[in-house]
Amino acid sequence: MEPMLCPNCKTNRTRFHLIEQHPRAVKLDPHTGDIEHEYTNEALEPFHLPYRGPSYRVQCGVCGLIEDADMFIQRAKSSPLG
Repeated sequence: MEPMLCPNCKTNRTRFHLIEQHPRAVKLDPHTGDIEHEYTNEALEPFHLPYRGPSYRVQCGVCGLIEDADMFIQRAKSSPLG
């Protein structure tokens, strides 16, 4: 883990929520929204791309902003401690 700073409120360096993402590849019924089938990454159908997003996101515990961790890390790197 690296130091973070909220890019929105620009004051929070200590209070965050780490939101783990566990994607599920599913096929939904277009009329009901019910799950018709759940896939594994090894057995996706054509036109169903595997998830390529981050494994977790970060929420600022002060203002509530939710972004990729890189946004918080880069803000901390570009701002001196004060």
